[in-house]
Order: sequence, then C-alpha cells, then structure tokens
Amino acid sequence: MTSNNQILTCGLAPASLSIERASVFYHDKVALEQITFCVPAGSSVAVIGPNGAGKSTLFKALVGLLPLQSGSISIHGLPLGHHKDCVAYVPQREEVDWRFPVSVFDVVMMGRYGQLGWFRRPGKKDRLAAMDCLEKLGIADLATHPIGSLSGGQQQRVFLARALAQEPHIILMDEPFTGVDASTQETTLALFENLRNQQVTLLTSTHDLNLAAKSFDQILLLNRRMIAFGPAHEALTAATVAEAFGGQVLFLDGALVVDKAAHKTPTHGN
Repeated sequence: MTSNNQILTCGLAPASLSIERASVFYHDKVALEQITFCVPAGSSVAVIGPNGAGKSTLFKALVGLLPLQSGSISIHGLPLGHHKDCVAYVPQREEVDWRFPVSVFDVVMMGRYGQLGWFRRPGKKDRLAAMDCLEKLGIADLATHPIGSLSGGQQQRVFLARALAQEPHIILMDEPFTGVDASTQETTLALFENLRNQQVTLLTSTHDLNLAAKSFDQILLLNRRMIAFGPAHEALTAATVAEAFGGQVLFLDGALVVDKAAHKTPTHGN
C-alpha cells in the first residue's frame, strides 16, 4: 500500500488516478469486481463495455456517490475525498431532470460552488469564468435560456461547461456522444485535446469503439471486471472485444462494430 503523502506512478509518469482491487455491489449483486488500473496525469481514457458493464458505476464510485465494497481509489496519491473539487463528473443526459427551472448560466455557475464554499456569493471572477467556459463550448449566446429549452447537443455542452468551470484535474464523462449532433461531437473532441495539453485527465464512456481507438490514449474494456486496459491496439482485439460483448462483434471494412441491440437486457448499473 502507498502512504498518504506518496505520489503513485504509472510507469515513469505520476498517477492522476489509481484504482486498486476496487469492487462495488448493488444489493448484494456485483456491479464491479476487483478493478485495478492506473491513469497517468493528462491521459485520456475511453471506458468501453456493454450496457450493465459497470461504466456508470465506476464513475459514481470515483466521485464518492457509490461506496466501495473493497479496494481503494487514490487521486494524486491521496485517498478519495482528500482533494477539494478535483474531479468533475458529467452524467448521462437521461439522468438529469431537464424540467428544473434554471438558466444555462446558472447551471455553469454551479461548477464554481466548490471553490466558493457555502457562505460566499459568486463574484466577478466567478461570473467571468462561467462565461469563458460557455464561450469555449460555443454557447455563450444561450446563457439566459432555460436549460430545458435546449437541444440534446446544447445541453451536453452546458454540462461540459459546468465541469470546466470547476477547474478540475480529472473529468469523467458518461456517454457524452450519445444522441448529440456532429458539431457537438467535434467541439467536444477539440476541447478534449486542449484539456490534455493542460494535463487534465479524461475518462469518457462510449459505445463507439472506432472513435475510442482514434481519439483516446488508453482503452478500459469492462464487463463488471476489467477485460483489458492499454493502448487501443492492445486492448481492442477481436478476442477482448468478443469477451466483453459476448461475441456480438463484427469486422466491417476493417472496423470493429458491436451489435448494441444485443445488449439491452436490464442490469444493475451501467
């Protein structure tokens, strides 16, 4: 085990995030089992697996929304909870109640609350930071609009802007490319590249294996346990993908294609 003041490493690089033999249960059923991997600071990781594989469960455990049954999570060498607002989490759109009467600007300002504390009011610096994040996502003109009036792609940009306003070291994004337009996907990927240049660590779940292989440094292949972790050419082989997705994998024109319709059985935790 590592002492609290010791920085974990992934090879020669300092570890931004380290998960060791982590297990999570839902009502006595295994959602994640003995997961171990280490992410260097500034890396981008695509988290891939079928529905019910534990992708959302992993993200919620990484921000303390779900307790570990066993194992440990370390951020910059310290146990989970020792860093103030270090990890930003962008949930799936379907988990958000879009009827809540709040403006786009107010949603992004929520990302500043961790730095403000409970009793300080947002100041000029916070308002400027929120607007800067909206501008980076190309939606500054929507600042006064109700969040529920936006398209799916616009809503996704708002929640990513809120994550940026938090100024995190690590960003977790759960299915950010599902149901969004091509422009939002391109904007998000361009932002990812800028964040990586700033040494922000990114973990993003996706069903798009080819996008993951093209746009991310590492692949984490899950199906309640870790099937593979590493560069795409090592982690995304026909054998590992077939093991993760139950054999419902095809090669079309040299690309891996998963039959997502075969993976819609109800499960505990995505």
